Amino acid sequence: MEFPTVCPACAGENRAEFTDSSVHDLTCAHCGARYCVFLRKQKFEVLFDLGTRALMDGYAREAVASFAAALERFFEFYVWAFTLERAANAEQEFGAALAGLEGTWRHVASQSERQLGMFALAYLLREGREPDFLTARGLGTDFRNRVIHRGALPTRAEVEAYAALVFALIDRLLTELGPGAAHAELAQEQVFAAHLAGLPDGVTAVFEEHPGMFRARRFGGLAPTPKLSPQPVPGQVPGQARKPGKAVNDARAYQQALFRQALEERGALLRSFKGPPLNVPPGRE
Repeated sequence: MEFPTVCPACAGENRAEFTDSSVHDLTCAHCGARYCVFLRKQKFEVLFDLGTRALMDGYAREAVASFAAALERFFEFYVWAFTLERAANAEQEFGAALAGLEGTWRHVASQSERQLGMFALAYLLREGREPDFLTARGLGTDFRNRVIHRGALPTRAEVEAYAALVFALIDRLLTELGPGAAHAELAQEQVFAAHLAGLPDGVTAVFEEHPGMFRARRFGGLAPTPKLSPQPVPGQVPGQARKPGKAVNDARAYQQALFRQALEERGALLRSFKGPPLNVPPGRE
């Protein structure tokens, strides 16, 4: 899938394909200038936004695959953040800690169950409690397997519920990580620095941050939807049923409300990931 980027030389819009490294070496289709876009966005963020984009376009089944992949890659991100944070607290040199982590991860890179085990241990060591959300219900595993492995055709409502579950879980864990997430983000900056050092003369480096669902929560103004108890009825006798309140109390309804709030905040901007070029200077079509 592509995203739009603006040439630093002529301001013409080009479209680039996402890469695993988030490094994009480009040549402007309008003026021929060479530039390199460094996209400050983690892979789980890209995958989740692609799932959102597919859902908005009506591709429900394809959206499930992206949301499921986003969750797996977030578990990897969490392991990296925890390991590098722990190394920093022990005053271990970053390069050595990163090399050890990369070497260890290679042993589980193609085995999702082992990756999940590493995440579970990392969560226990960091938070001091069991990751009790790692259940089939908590991860939406049955639904995911029906769609991805058994070819089920889900409804949009089912996919929205699954997306909300994944969003709420990642959002919660990112909140718990807090500043600890910066340690994994620093690993991406190391990749950028190495590529930047090797760029030839005449190539302009551009650092970009594209709108994302999780960046709205971490760096924007998006606030969580409050979870309040139902409101008491005036004059009600203790023990009687209460009138439902306006806020969200049911766990799954809360997840969906939070996801819809994030989607409303960033949905329009995510549309720029796909579609015809925008803002092309006159005469450069």
